[in-house]
Amino acid sequence: MATGRTHRPATRSRGIPEATVARLPLYLRALTALSERSVPTVSSEELAAAAGVNSAKLRKDFSYLGSYGTRGVGYDVEYLVYQISRELGLTQDWPVVIVGIGNLGAALANYGGFASRGFRVAALIDADPAMAGKPVAGIGVQHTDELEHIIESNGVSIGVIATPAGAAQQVCERLVAAGVTSILNFAPTVLTVPDGVDVRKVDLSIELQILAFHEQRKAGEEAGPDGDAPAPAARAAAAVAGDRKGPDGDMPAVMPA
Repeated sequence: MATGRTHRPATRSRGIPEATVARLPLYLRALTALSERSVPTVSSEELAAAAGVNSAKLRKDFSYLGSYGTRGVGYDVEYLVYQISRELGLTQDWPVVIVGIGNLGAALANYGGFASRGFRVAALIDADPAMAGKPVAGIGVQHTDELEHIIESNGVSIGVIATPAGAAQQVCERLVAAGVTSILNFAPTVLTVPDGVDVRKVDLSIELQILAFHEQRKAGEEAGPDGDAPAPAARAAAAVAGDRKGPDGDMPAVMPA
């Protein structure tokens, strides 16, 4: 089986838009559910509804893959699963290291979905000497002193950062210097990386703040102009909240989706 370090997916060279790439995992999740139910074919309308997009956008996305379906029949589910998996690089073995084995890092290590989607947790790394050797999800935690050796010996190109914010940038720089070119960042901070390194940021607090914005707006709309919380006041409060700067600078702490 090929490793992540030597073989990389060709989505960018094929000219697939980033917005389309971001939707491919949604299609794959819906298709996998259909495959598990032994559904042989699916229409663009059914698949779009399952993925939460409109059917015209889905057909456009699939055209970049060279998949157009069959009129009156739809798309072959198993073939689309293979097509999208190949395009996302999931037919390869991607060794991943997780740095920071606190509550979140341990939860990520125990997540069973990695292996079924082409990702192998190659190592768990933490700065606390007391954690060294402790098994988490059946894997012994290793100290950060071993980080560079671990990355080189396992051919790792994807790193997951689940450290406190103050340690994240330094960990990021060590990962990059050791050869990691893609980072999934759970630390509540913005990372600075050189060209050629991709970073995806997951901030659960921001997602909750966005939901709070929508809840506040819905409450204002339900109350109406004669209710306890007038709709104009709710809109004004939402606008004020949206103007507040977040901890990362220009990005507002609360933004509509």
